[in-house]
Amino acid sequence: MPGKAFFLFPGQGAQYTGMALDFLASGSAAVKALFDSASEIFGKDAKALLESEAEVLKRTEVSQPAITLTNLSAAAYLAEKGISPAGCAGFSLGEYAALAVAGVITKEDCFLLVNERGKAMQAAVDEMEARGTAADGKNIPGMAAVMGLEPVKVEALIAEWKAAGNPAIQEIYAANINSPKQTVVGGTAEALAAAEALFSAAGARRYMRLQVNCPFHTPLLAGAAAQFQPFLDKVQFSDPKVPVFSNVSGKQVSSGEEAKKLALAQITNPVRWFEELLSIAASGGIDCLLEVGPGKVLQGLWKDSGSSIPCHIAGTVEDIESLAKLG
Repeated sequence: MPGKAFFLFPGQGAQYTGMALDFLASGSAAVKALFDSASEIFGKDAKALLESEAEVLKRTEVSQPAITLTNLSAAAYLAEKGISPAGCAGFSLGEYAALAVAGVITKEDCFLLVNERGKAMQAAVDEMEARGTAADGKNIPGMAAVMGLEPVKVEALIAEWKAAGNPAIQEIYAANINSPKQTVVGGTAEALAAAEALFSAAGARRYMRLQVNCPFHTPLLAGAAAQFQPFLDKVQFSDPKVPVFSNVSGKQVSSGEEAKKLALAQITNPVRWFEELLSIAASGGIDCLLEVGPGKVLQGLWKDSGSSIPCHIAGTVEDIESLAKLG
């Protein structure tokens, strides 16, 4: 590996059936210990969890622990190859793996927290669906990507529409500020449907509904935050051992105390990923970045940030073995 590597951990949506099983099959003692710990904390066999069919795996209470185990397994395998992070950040759920690898929380507490976080969020989704306000009795909340408008424009438009008193658009929010080219919004089914025509009229190049049934990182998840908080309160957060960056502030976290407050705020506040990437690039001392976990979405968003620092995928044994060729 050439130089100092910064670790980026993916979040929900990156999952696929069988992820991380190659790390387990590699014979890595560290990965085996993670699977054993995860099985005990999740109350189910971790290997079987990762073998779940796609429809099962995409459920929030399943995907959150599964992705986190995959992220931490990739980091453990990298460590056994002598690759440690110069800093860490994670997209949404991925922030928990970042906190664990940066030494803010233990890996056991990380598993506990994402397991309870997933349950709390799924309960909030189930409640929203049960209320049912759409004509067919369903009000399936979710998210949509708005492309072709700058993030500041998207946020300004939402504020303008709400101020105008349009009742159909009141429950939509900017949720993920991904890049200068893309902002993801979250909301109720009614609000997402109404927003499509409004964003199109405002000049959006594309409005694409995402395959998720939860309005992540919006005030609609206040109930999930309240359910999750007692579990968060019991966990000790230490000061970071390597730099770690926050979705909520878009900046480097200064202490364990700050990290704990931000972990709760993250549930109902937007992920300011583009700002976070700019902060990482400006921090200096980084020769490359690694997407440590499933998929390559973060690699693309890093490219969109405008940085010339390379970002490589490191989500499988094959990916990590190929890093040696870069040296």
